[in-house]
Amino acid sequence: MSALDGLEVRRTTTAQQLADGLSERIMAGAFGPGDRLRESAIAAELGVARNTIREAVRILELTGLVRYEVNRGAVVIAPTPEKIEALYTARERLETAAIARAPRPEQLKAITDAFEDLREAARIGHGLVDRDLAFHQKIVALLDSTRLDEFFASLTKELRFYLTVLSKSETPEEVVAEHEAIVDAIRLGDRARAVAEIRAHVDVSVQRLKAMLA
Repeated sequence: MSALDGLEVRRTTTAQQLADGLSERIMAGAFGPGDRLRESAIAAELGVARNTIREAVRILELTGLVRYEVNRGAVVIAPTPEKIEALYTARERLETAAIARAPRPEQLKAITDAFEDLREAARIGHGLVDRDLAFHQKIVALLDSTRLDEFFASLTKELRFYLTVLSKSETPEEVVAEHEAIVDAIRLGDRARAVAEIRAHVDVSVQRLKAMLA
């Protein structure tokens, strides 16, 4: 490995860190839907090379949070009903296929532990979106496929965006109640009900997002 290889690794790591930071700012509302990400301004603000910012923005483009438009450059995604439907349909089909399987004891424990983490996040009022995604990741893990785990992980950046939007229209208690119904069905071994609860949970999210767009 040459010295240049090491420099490339460090630069890539920096770009990923910047992408994570920009992602958090988008989630927090610092950049709204349709806003441009001006690479030169961000580079000047953070004191880093513009090329590194460009790499970070490219990473965000791969996650679905940012897209490139002719004559405008990188812009934050503007949700549409079609985009929401496509994303949540993929999520629903993945999770319903997973939850239709009987969990092994260690998988059941992972799901219930994730639910308790979500309940605690609701109680303290911090980290609810991350705990929500972690809970659903444990459900997808029932499929016993690292490739499907990776596919769901690739969806989580965009899902985090929408869950953050949803968090402004629903209470933590509502979030906990919806997830508790899923956990109860899993604990009872009622897979048909578990599938129905997942579908209802996803459908409610889609309808709320569409209502907010409208």
